[in-house]
Amino acid sequence: MYAIKAEKPLETPEIYFQSHDARFTLYQGNCFEVLASLPAESVDLIFADPPYFLSNGGVTCKSGRMVSVHKGEWDVSQGVEENHEFNLRWLSACRRVLRPNGSIFVSGTRHVIFSVGFAMQQLGFKMLNDIAWFKVTPPPNLSCRYFTHATETILWAGRDAKTKHCFNYKEMKAENGGKQMQSLWSLRPPLKAEKRFGKHPTQKPLALLDRIVRAASERDHVVLDPFSGSGTTGIASARLGRRYIGIELDDNYLELARKRFGDLAGEVAEAKVKSRKRGPAKVAR
Repeated sequence: MYAIKAEKPLETPEIYFQSHDARFTLYQGNCFEVLASLPAESVDLIFADPPYFLSNGGVTCKSGRMVSVHKGEWDVSQGVEENHEFNLRWLSACRRVLRPNGSIFVSGTRHVIFSVGFAMQQLGFKMLNDIAWFKVTPPPNLSCRYFTHATETILWAGRDAKTKHCFNYKEMKAENGGKQMQSLWSLRPPLKAEKRFGKHPTQKPLALLDRIVRAASERDHVVLDPFSGSGTTGIASARLGRRYIGIELDDNYLELARKRFGDLAGEVAEAKVKSRKRGPAKVAR
């Protein structure tokens, strides 16, 4: 098994935001340093959407217009070997904080997912599924020299060969009309309502994270996202009664995630007030 030298832990990582009940926490900082500060074997589920390394002068189609693919300096490729070393480092840091029966989902396109899969094998993860997320309404291919890119791959793996991972099979089967849910998921990109506080260039749909969190965790489990972005993983986790830890460098995206959580908390509080006003249900006699 490939060994990675552990990162030097931070004594007090910077908390950007934390809910009053401490169940929703956003850390601002480098994922390597923040992960190193967390206790070993303290997380039940991880979802990661790492840099895809595709911001290298390309173009794509958005709303019928040709636009640059550049998402930020964090998404610029440093070359095959350095990109793979980066994936080894963050995956190793994630593996350290996973509980023995914990699991991790990683999303990616062809630009990064093969490196992620190989790194998982090198580090001793137990590969469980490769899920194809069909985006239903993908942008067209402007060059007309390739098949339209309509999917992303999501790799699901347990911490190690002995992992007895959580899988809520019955719930997934019921959601799929009483049939076993397959590894092909047809889900639309994020809805407009999910971007009303701002946009992240690689934002994932809430429906995708809702399914992942429900499938592989239980209520009060700890869910972590080392590349938190706009906080979709956290919103799904909070809605489902999980604890959440998000790590993000950019304060603009941290603020976006904070606003989304505040909106969710307001909705929950309003629902509770309405419930109290209605009073106890009357029993038919």
